[in-house]
Amino acid sequence: MTSGFACLPSTASFRLSNARAPLCLLDGASFAADRDGLAKVDIGIEHGRIASILPAGTEPLEAGASFDLDGGIVLPRLVDCHVHLDKGHIWPRRRNPDGSFMGALSNVLIDREANWSAVDVRTRMEFGLRCALSHGTAAMRTHLDSLGKQIGISWPVFAELRAEWAGRIALQASPLFGIQLALEPEHMRAVTAAVKTHGDGIFGCVSYMIPQLDAALDIVFRTAIENGFDLDFHVDETNDPEARSLENIADAAIRHGFTGKILCGHCCSLAVQQPDDEARIIAKVKEAGISVVSLPMCNMYLQDRAVGRTPRWRGVTALHELKAAGVPVMIASDNTRDPFYAYGDLDLIEVLREGTRILQFDHSGTDWANAVARTPAAIMGATGAGVLSPGGAADLILTRARDWTEFFARPQTDRTVLVQGRAIDTTLPDHRELDHLMGSAHS
Repeated sequence: MTSGFACLPSTASFRLSNARAPLCLLDGASFAADRDGLAKVDIGIEHGRIASILPAGTEPLEAGASFDLDGGIVLPRLVDCHVHLDKGHIWPRRRNPDGSFMGALSNVLIDREANWSAVDVRTRMEFGLRCALSHGTAAMRTHLDSLGKQIGISWPVFAELRAEWAGRIALQASPLFGIQLALEPEHMRAVTAAVKTHGDGIFGCVSYMIPQLDAALDIVFRTAIENGFDLDFHVDETNDPEARSLENIADAAIRHGFTGKILCGHCCSLAVQQPDDEARIIAKVKEAGISVVSLPMCNMYLQDRAVGRTPRWRGVTALHELKAAGVPVMIASDNTRDPFYAYGDLDLIEVLREGTRILQFDHSGTDWANAVARTPAAIMGATGAGVLSPGGAADLILTRARDWTEFFARPQTDRTVLVQGRAIDTTLPDHRELDHLMGSAHS
């Protein structure tokens, strides 16, 4: 068993002393923070809950059990609001031949049609969940490819896993299909029924600039309103400035007076708009109450890729501008070892680390930890997740890093993860466990 660097007391009640925590993730009291936005705190834990969070040294250390973190950063377990558990880990049997977006689409389609049985999907999804738990994820929203026969395969598997993983990772799912299929009544009936039977009240699709885009969006919004669904879209995953379906989604939300939550992912082409167009679209996004999640690692992998040519941009959306306008923004893992992204391990500390570098979060405020914690927890309705709060579950990630430069300089592989106050086994599953699904890929 691997449980990280911290040798915690075995008692039900103990204190984590001399910790540092991001001020933006602390609830319940006023704290002074350093120039990195980190507050020095002592955290009392009793029977799996956070009993108290106090400025470090407020109370003398008594005979009770404690562990001195020596200034190490403590985070709540984190929240991954955009992943694809059903696609995960198919790379060995179905690679992206050229790293392009179309190469990803076509090869996932081939693999899905050939291999995505209930056993295959369940095995790979559970492998991903085990990785995420070991890294310190508390809640996760996965998209499920929802086309044809796959609707009846993946959704029941997801519902079983959600029940089995309750108490470890809180799971949600949103359907994924091309917006053009919204124009097909039979398809919409099948997906709506799957969400109502197995889902979490979340509906969505991939938006493209098809001629009937507004008509298709009207159908999606009406479906959501009639069934009380929130919405989750994949949007404008391209560097084509003519791709502005984000604006169409915002217009549709305003047109329908939609009051549910809307999360839009990717929105890559927003970053290549002319300034006036960008400002107009962002203003509509704010008015419509839309939140935006950027997927920095996957977008950097796919976007602006051309054979023999160095990429000229990072592929991510205009996240700083959206945040400055008051739009809730976040980042997430997206794909894992599949044709859309060849790498990754559902590790939100890696996502925050790489997101900080790719999106230049440094030198732009001290509250970006919200992007993998408090903000996605709010859009998911994951009450109590992504924050450090007295009375909340003692679901924590403990690190030795004392500031953000130490935190981002290393991958924090020695982290200790607490679930309800107890250190869990953070041993990662071996990729070899999936070899039986991969045919001759590793023979």
